[in-house]
Amino acid sequence: MNLPPTVTPRAFERLAEIGAAGQGQALRVAVEGGGCSGFQYEIALDDPKEDDLVLEGHGEKVVVDAVSLPFLENAVIDFSEELIGARFVIKNPNATSSCGCGTSFSM
Repeated sequence: MNLPPTVTPRAFERLAEIGAAGQGQALRVAVEGGGCSGFQYEIALDDPKEDDLVLEGHGEKVVVDAVSLPFLENAVIDFSEELIGARFVIKNPNATSSCGCGTSFSM
């Protein structure tokens, strides 16, 4: 069953710490061609657009454009804090392989 991506409470909490909603912005998660495995994630604060899928929680928003949505079906958007750094991460069941950087994948 194809479902839209979900966002963990930890990711929404990090967005609240950043104060994205207070600036009228959302976390945009997009998929673009490129990277070392064929596709790469683009994650940035951006203004929501009219045709975006909007995922809301903790007063914050995560948006996905219509072109990226099929690549992110059933994916989980999370926030990870590790020794090497803190970042938003995508757990994508559609990716058949990914590179070590965690931002590039193939399907």
